[in-house]
Amino acid sequence: MPKKDAAAEVLELLDTAVDAMGGQNRPGQHDMARQVAESIETGKHLLVQAGTGTGKSLAYLVPLIHHALESTKPALVSTATLALQAQIVGRDLPRLLAALAPKLPREVDVALLKGRSNYVCVHKTGGGFPEDDDPGALFSLGDDHGVAHPAPAAGPTSALGREVVRLREWAEETETGDRDELLPGVTDRAWRQVSVTSMECLGAQRCPVAEQCFSERARAKAAVADLVITNHAMLAISAFEGLAVLPDYDVVVIDEAHELQDRVTGAVTGQLSGTLISAAVTAARKHTSASVEELAAAGRAFDASMEGVPAGLLPSGLNGEQELAVGRVREACRVALSDSKPEGGDAGDGGRQMARSRLMGVLEVCERLVSAPDAGEVVWASRPSTFSPGEGYSPPDDDAPATLNVAPLSVAGRLRDGLFDGHTVILTSATLAIGSEFGPVAGGLGLVGAAAPQWTGSDVGSPFDYPRQGVLYVAKDLPKPDRGTSAAQLEELEALLKASGGGALGLFSSRRAAEEAAAALRPKVGFPILCQGESSMSGLVKQFAEEDATCLFGTMSLWQGVDVPGGSCRLVVIDRIPFPRPDDPLMTARTRAVAKAGGNGFMTVSATHAAVRLAQGAGRLIRAAGDRGMVAVLDSRLATARYGGFLRAALPPFWSTTDRTVALGILERLREAQAGENMGVKS
Repeated sequence: MPKKDAAAEVLELLDTAVDAMGGQNRPGQHDMARQVAESIETGKHLLVQAGTGTGKSLAYLVPLIHHALESTKPALVSTATLALQAQIVGRDLPRLLAALAPKLPREVDVALLKGRSNYVCVHKTGGGFPEDDDPGALFSLGDDHGVAHPAPAAGPTSALGREVVRLREWAEETETGDRDELLPGVTDRAWRQVSVTSMECLGAQRCPVAEQCFSERARAKAAVADLVITNHAMLAISAFEGLAVLPDYDVVVIDEAHELQDRVTGAVTGQLSGTLISAAVTAARKHTSASVEELAAAGRAFDASMEGVPAGLLPSGLNGEQELAVGRVREACRVALSDSKPEGGDAGDGGRQMARSRLMGVLEVCERLVSAPDAGEVVWASRPSTFSPGEGYSPPDDDAPATLNVAPLSVAGRLRDGLFDGHTVILTSATLAIGSEFGPVAGGLGLVGAAAPQWTGSDVGSPFDYPRQGVLYVAKDLPKPDRGTSAAQLEELEALLKASGGGALGLFSSRRAAEEAAAALRPKVGFPILCQGESSMSGLVKQFAEEDATCLFGTMSLWQGVDVPGGSCRLVVIDRIPFPRPDDPLMTARTRAVAKAGGNGFMTVSATHAAVRLAQGAGRLIRAAGDRGMVAVLDSRLATARYGGFLRAALPPFWSTTDRTVALGILERLREAQAGENMGVKS
C-alpha cells in the first residue's frame, strides 16, 4: 500500500482535531493546511492570507506538529503580540494536542521562548545586582515633615516597594519566572528591579546561579522541544545580530506577518541622548573604578551639538559638530570599558556588569551613527512630547533635550540573509495582499528582486459572506481631511452614531482626534462613549462588548486588537486613511529611496502601509458568521483620489455605497434588528 504524502496525513489530522473540538469543516482552513504542509515538504517559502474566521492557527499548527515529530530540529511559531502568543500557548495548542493525542506517535514537547528581560533574574532577586532605584525610595515611610525613615519590619508602604516585595515572593514560587504569568501584573519600574536585559546578564558561564536561571531554563527547553513559540523581536535579533537566541530550527511560521517589517525595525533601532550617556556615567562611577570624567564631558558636548536641531530626519546624517561629539563619546566609552573590565574574582559582580552594559549600549549606537550613511541606516532627531488628558499629545518640545535615533533604511536584505536563507518560512495574516497582489508587502521583507528566494502567495479567503454581512460607506461629500477633526466630520459621525443607536468602534488617527470626538459627541447622543486612556484597554473592550449601545473610541491598538463579535460592534468608523505621519522620518527616508531608484515612493511605502492598516481596521467589523454591520470611512479621498482603488482593493469585499441617505437607512435597520434581538424577537 503506497505511503500517504505529508499533505494527506496533515489533512487527516486536521479533520480529527476539528471533529474532536466540535468545529466545522472550513474549506479555507483545509486549503491553508495543505499549502503549509507542501511548503514544509518542498522548502519553498509561502505567504498565505487567511481572512478572519478561517481558523488559521489550526491550519498551520497541525502541519507544524506533523513535521516536528519527524524532524530533528524544532519548528518555530512567531507572533507580533503577546495576546496571540498567550492564545496559542494557553488555548489553541493545549486543545489541539488533546484532540490529536490518540493519533500521534508520542507527546509533543512545546516551549515558550521570550527575550531575557521577560524573566525574573534569580541572581538579582538574591542580591547579585544593585537596585535600579534607591532602596530608600523603595522601602520607606513618609511623615508629616517629609522625612523618609526606614520601613518597619511589617514591610514597605510605598506602592513601588510593595510591588517589589510581591515580585520577590513570587520569584520563590514561580515555575517559569515569566512576567506574563504574574497576575495581577506590576509596573515596568517595579519589574526592572527583578529583571536584567540581555546586555546586563552575566551569562551562563559567569553567573553563580546559572543553573536556576529561568531564562536559561527556557532556552534549554526550547533547544530540545518539538515546537517553540516566540516573537518577532527574537527573530530580528537572530537575523540582524547573529546571536544564538533561538534554537537551531528548520521551519518557522510567522503569524501577524503584516507586522514583521515594523517589529523588526523597532527591535534594531538604536538611540543616543545626553540622558543615556549620563546614566552610563553614573553607573560606571558607582560600580566600577573606571574614570568617566571624559565621558561626562563628551555627553555635555553631545547635548550642545544637538541644541536647536529640529525633530525630524537628518537626510545627510550627522553634521560636523555632531560627528565630532559622537566620536568623542565613542572613544570615551571605549576607554571606560577597558578600565572597567572585571578582575579575577569579580566575574559575578552584577553591578559592574550593569554599568558595562550601559557603556556598551552607548558605544554600539555611536558606532552605528558614525557609519550610518555607508551602512544604509537612517538617522533622525526626536524630542519628547507631553500628554495631557484633555489636550492629547502636544508637538515635540524644541527646548527639550534631543535624542538621536538610527535604524536600517530597509530590513529586506538582512531578513533575506538571516531569516529566509537556510529556513523554510511561512508568513500568514488576514492582511498580506492588496487585491490579489502580495508584492507590495513581500518587497519590504526581502522577497522581491534579483536575489530574492522563491516563494508562493496564496489567499485562502474567508468563510464570511462579506457582501451580505457588511457595508462599506465612504463619506464622499466631506471635504478632504485637514489637521484635527473637522466640524463636518463630527456632524457626519453624530448622524451615523444616532442612526445605529451606538454600538460603534471609532478608529482614529490620533489620541487627540479620538478625545475631541468623544468630548464633542457625548452631550449629543443618548448612550455612553468610552475613550482609550480612560481605563485599561481590557476593561474598555469588555464594557464595549457587554453593552450593545456603548461606543468605544481609540487609536492604533484598537485598529488591530479588538475582537468583539455580535451586535455590540455593528458600526466601525475610520476618521481618515491611516497614512504614515508626514513627519515620520523612517517612512520619509524609505519613500525618497524608492523614488531615487525610479519607483513610486508614495505608492510603495505610504499607500501600502495605509492599505494594510485600513484592512486591519475594517476587519474589526465581521468577526463571526452572524455578524452584520457597516464600516464608515470619513475620508472622501478613499472615493475620489487616484489611489483610492488601490486602498479599497485591500478591504474585504463589502457591499459599498457613497450615498449618505442609504447608509443611514441601513444603520437604522441594523439598530431595529439589534433591538429586536434584545427583546427576544427573531429579526
